[in-house]
Amino acid sequence: MINKNQKSKAAVKVQKDETINKRLLKGASLEITAMYEWLASSEKGKTSEQVREARETHGENIVTYDKGNTLAKRLFESFINPFTLILIVLAIVSVFTDIVLADVGDKDYTTVIIIVSMVVIAGVLRFVQETRSGNAAEKLLEMIETTANIERVNVGPKEIPLDEIVVGDIVHLSAGDMIPADLRIIQAKDLFISQSALTGESESIEKFAGVLQADGAPLEKNNLAFMGTNVLSGYAKGIVIATGDHTIFGGIAQDLNVEPVVTSFEKGVNAVSWVLIRFMMVMVPIVFLINGLTKGDWLSALLFAISIAVGLTPEMLPMIVTAGLAKGAITMSKEKVIIKNLNSIQNLGAIDILCTDKTGTLTEDKVRLQYHLDIDGVSDTRVLRHGFLNSYYQTGLKNLIDLAIIDKTMELKDGDVNLKDSITRYEKVDEVPFDFERRRMSVVVKDETGKTQMITKGAVEEMLNISSFVEYKGEVLPLTADKRQLVIDKVQELNNDGMRVIAVSQKTNPAPVGEFSITDEQDMVLIGYLAFFDPPKESAIAAIKALHEHVVEVKVITGDNEEVARSVCKQVGIAFDKVYIGSDVDQFTDIELKAVAKTTTIFAKMSPSQKTRLINLIKDDEHSVGYLGDGINDAGALEAADVGISVDNAVDIAKEAADVILLEKDLKVLENGIVEGRKTYANIIKYIKLTASSNFGNVFSVLIASAFLPFLPMASLHLILLNLIYDISCIAIPWDNVDEEFLEKPKTWDASSVSKFMLWIGPTSSIFDITTYLLMYFIIAPMFTGGLLFHQLSDPKLMALYIAVFQAGWFVESMWSQTLVIHMIRTPKIPFIQSNASKELTFLTFAGIAVLTAIPFTSFGASIGFAPLPKIYFLYLALTIVLYMALVTVVKNLYIKKYEELL
Repeated sequence: MINKNQKSKAAVKVQKDETINKRLLKGASLEITAMYEWLASSEKGKTSEQVREARETHGENIVTYDKGNTLAKRLFESFINPFTLILIVLAIVSVFTDIVLADVGDKDYTTVIIIVSMVVIAGVLRFVQETRSGNAAEKLLEMIETTANIERVNVGPKEIPLDEIVVGDIVHLSAGDMIPADLRIIQAKDLFISQSALTGESESIEKFAGVLQADGAPLEKNNLAFMGTNVLSGYAKGIVIATGDHTIFGGIAQDLNVEPVVTSFEKGVNAVSWVLIRFMMVMVPIVFLINGLTKGDWLSALLFAISIAVGLTPEMLPMIVTAGLAKGAITMSKEKVIIKNLNSIQNLGAIDILCTDKTGTLTEDKVRLQYHLDIDGVSDTRVLRHGFLNSYYQTGLKNLIDLAIIDKTMELKDGDVNLKDSITRYEKVDEVPFDFERRRMSVVVKDETGKTQMITKGAVEEMLNISSFVEYKGEVLPLTADKRQLVIDKVQELNNDGMRVIAVSQKTNPAPVGEFSITDEQDMVLIGYLAFFDPPKESAIAAIKALHEHVVEVKVITGDNEEVARSVCKQVGIAFDKVYIGSDVDQFTDIELKAVAKTTTIFAKMSPSQKTRLINLIKDDEHSVGYLGDGINDAGALEAADVGISVDNAVDIAKEAADVILLEKDLKVLENGIVEGRKTYANIIKYIKLTASSNFGNVFSVLIASAFLPFLPMASLHLILLNLIYDISCIAIPWDNVDEEFLEKPKTWDASSVSKFMLWIGPTSSIFDITTYLLMYFIIAPMFTGGLLFHQLSDPKLMALYIAVFQAGWFVESMWSQTLVIHMIRTPKIPFIQSNASKELTFLTFAGIAVLTAIPFTSFGASIGFAPLPKIYFLYLALTIVLYMALVTVVKNLYIKKYEELL
């Protein structure tokens, strides 16, 4: 049944949605002058005073997600999980058995206090770690700044953070931009937008400037653009109608409980958790029945079964996982690697194939224009001037090539005239923006005499396809097969020197003003080439070598041509036999391409869809794939990869698609991040395997003791106290050291390895639990009863003393063996000699051993049923521990030999 509160919330939401829709429809229907008046703006944007007033009136451009992530909810989630629920149920049962149903003199609060303490410790630690983790994630995300190009009065167009945008701001959009707010388009050229984030439609939508009727749905209006969508191609100018929570995206987001994507690692941890819980739920009733039937005391059997359940509950697992991820993310941030989703850390460490583009990762990302040549390869400033006019006047995304052309032009002169002064002699008429299918862009300019020219620059192959003529030695000639071959040979020569080459074409008086489109890009005159050089990074060779040492194969997937890719890869040490290009990829079936991808390290001239297809096929071949890219054409591949990696200065859509952001575009930085991801995984898997094997061994020992001993091997209170101190000893595992050898190979989550590890390592402790039973039953305990064994005693006091000594002996031995095994299985090496744990873990484990060993000698120990142990016991204990560690070492080595791994 829906309550009144729910109804009122629903009514408020409907009312708010109607208000948003009305505002947007009004924005779609106004003439531009009325729009400026309504939004207190102008063609040049707002004044600083108007910006302040708009912010006060409409608020900041921030979307409030209704995550319900309140303090109360975070506290609840920290303390309530499957593990703590089990402990709470056990505590309630203990309240009845130890307090409510007990006689006045027999009431005992100790068990309940210890169980509640375990819940509190686990909950508080998890809350603290998750708060630290959340704060760390927020601080890290603040380091990734997304901006928009906003025009304001007396400032002009300027990139500012999205949250500073206000209603009435003028926004300039180009390919790769995220729409920063809900906008009315006031100018547009070939503007295509993806609205899939709002509507789920994969098809791009063309948007136009113009006035539409104020009816229907805002999302159907093609003169509106919406926050959360992105520009695929073209450019536009818009005015902000709504910001933040008052946008359509904001209205949706407030109703969403946005949960991070569940990674394979999370699924694996959850699977192991439930395996341990099911294991406990099966074993506890068996222990209860065996003790009840053999001892005849069903209440004691129930209490003992409860304590076994407590011992088998890995209540610290959520805290260990959270602490490990938070610590990993903070450490990575110091290495200039920002993790957007903390659960992606393990995926980063699992990468065994890294696909990357060439620019900026293998090269310096400092593109320089080396040559401006005519068709015959002779330097020609006219070619540069045409390239400059194209780059200068385009309003889309100016990439490194455009900036290199502009920078070079600003330096040079043509005779006594600065080339940059050519902009005073030309006026821009129109343009046809760049897109990744055409791989070219055009501008139309008009000179002082009124003559118009279309100037197009782009990939050489595309320019040859749209050119029918060539300017050769001052003459315009048909582009014959001979001339085409001349162009190809000259470009090949430049490519072989590591140059990236684009071609420049032009034609005069191409079409009436205002009607320019892609169809005008034909019958052009090819006038020359622009050759660029982006030198290889000095650090790339060492970084690639380091990645190979960590068993990460590097594949280059680039939009550049194959000759440039070959040249760069040779210089940085990437071995290759054959290079495939995008047209080759299209010819392959999926099965064929998957086979080619196994042996190929360079793919060139790749389109966005080809990149995405290739990444998906490599993933299907049981590889964990990382993709590093920063362009519009990389967004699909970033989404497809197991780990999408981008950089802080990438286009908005690339940063949005990525899981990991590098503050420095360098493979060495990424290699550091991969290593830290493996460290995080190592320490989490240590605790999981340790817990699983320890629990299995403990249950095995208890079953044997229950079947053959005439009394309980340890009181329920003792088991719970042992578990509490042991759990505290494990808190430092996320900060443990990791062997260098473990970091050499990628690690993927394998749930079956946990069960195998449990079956191999678990029973080793049971062997020495049994020898301890025998030692205590036949040697140590009889020392206090005149040499008599338990079944020979009739005096209740002697029987109680016998049990107290026995239980104290197993209590101490259990802690020594259970704690020292942490040091044994954390490394394949010999602990304390070849590999040392961190100082934090070493201190806590030995402090736990010291505290627990002292308990039988204290008044507290006496009050809970322990008796002091004789000195001879510790000689036997030392021998037991040495033999136990030797056996674990043997079993560990056999396990490694069989499965070729420990963790």
